Amino acid sequence: MNQAAKTYWNDYWKGQEKPASVSAWQFGADADHLAQLVIDGVKTATCSSFVSYEFENEPVPSVGDYSIILNSRDEPVAIIQTVEVDIMPIKNVPEDFAAAEGEGDGTYAYWKHTHVKYFSEELSRMGLEFSDDMLLVCERFQLVDVKQ
Repeated sequence: MNQAAKTYWNDYWKGQEKPASVSAWQFGADADHLAQLVIDGVKTATCSSFVSYEFENEPVPSVGDYSIILNSRDEPVAIIQTVEVDIMPIKNVPEDFAAAEGEGDGTYAYWKHTHVKYFSEELSRMGLEFSDDMLLVCERFQLVDVKQ
């Protein structure tokens, strides 16, 4: 986590007991646009390939986790808290979850097309192939703070 994110995190909790851990990251291929969707309350969910957590030796998100959302310049713009985590095959992702991701035209068809393309490319970089049975970590979150 960079110094700007650490400072934002510490300032947010100033005078309160803060959680033991937090992560800082950017959303997908268009970090600025997706972060703005979070700030605007349009985007309340995100997903990642389960295999990417194994590949990068990172823990799967848990309910109660906090994250600092970064823009494309790695500047902190918001804090979110995870409120739900489900692991399921991409073929089983429900329409309401796809809509909660808040991207494109909001349809399931848009979500599926975009995510199949994204995950196919991600898996290819790991030497793996996309399958409709690939597991996704589907995370719902709430906006906690917007950096002023």
